[in-house]
Amino acid sequence: MAAAAMSTLFTFPGQGAQRPGMLHALPDHPAVRATVSETSEVLGRDVLALDSAAELASTVAVQLCLLTAGVAMARCLLAEGAKPDAVAGLSIGAFPAAVCAGVLDHADAARLVALRARLMEQAYPSGYGMTAILGMELGPLERIIAQVHGPASPVYLANLNAPAQFVIAGAAAAMARVAKRALDSGAHAAKPIAISVPSHCALLDGAATRLARAFEGVRINRPRLRYFSASAARELRDPARIAADLARNLAVPVRWHEAMLLARECGVRLAVELPPGNVLTRLAAPLLPDGIAVACADTRIDSVVALTAREALRASS
Repeated sequence: MAAAAMSTLFTFPGQGAQRPGMLHALPDHPAVRATVSETSEVLGRDVLALDSAAELASTVAVQLCLLTAGVAMARCLLAEGAKPDAVAGLSIGAFPAAVCAGVLDHADAARLVALRARLMEQAYPSGYGMTAILGMELGPLERIIAQVHGPASPVYLANLNAPAQFVIAGAAAAMARVAKRALDSGAHAAKPIAISVPSHCALLDGAATRLARAFEGVRINRPRLRYFSASAARELRDPARIAADLARNLAVPVRWHEAMLLARECGVRLAVELPPGNVLTRLAAPLLPDGIAVACADTRIDSVVALTAREALRASS
């Protein structure tokens, strides 16, 4: 497909982007209210009660809030006339991306995300998590991980977010050893992330298998928008392939940087990050020197809509 045929990408953040009050900070818009109501109906409880600091200590609350925020804002933007061409989601963000693209029904996504989060939380209720390693190249970091990793000290490379920005996952003690060695070897920083489970590694293979079984009774549609998988670092179109990708993405590394490079090669010039936060915007900006990356958390709705309209006009000219 020619680059000019595509221009605007909606991106959906993963766990770690959450913040207290994130659902209450969404715009007062009919599409937002409807999404909140739908999620609450599926859960049998008010999803707005899940975005407090105390509730967000739970992986289940975090993932449901991220799903709700992403779907709600995407629907709001679409209702106001925004014209995205493609979607991509990081980790749990793949689920609201799939809903936005018409792959998954929102109610099905809420049920699947609730199960996904419970499986992850039950598998590793404590002593595990994720740590960002900044300012270090991939090769040296992989060598350190290989030196530390073992049956009693599992630790894995989990996210490849940028050329010198990675995330590791595993047991807390093992991650601390990797972090110390990385810093001693020249890494700029090693920061624990607000994620209490070891996502995107083999430790969650069992949870991924159980989640895949839950997908067997769910209707999966061909995407109405171009759908970029951050796990496969490629565009996916086949519904069965997307379902398998969604089910497995909690247990395989996130190749976000590769996925964004592909999106750029396919013609993306405008990257719009759905709430909350702006981490994906900061990652996208260096990759779009001739384009623009904005976060809904920092940008007015009418401005986002105007940007997508401008890009649609440019792409069609």
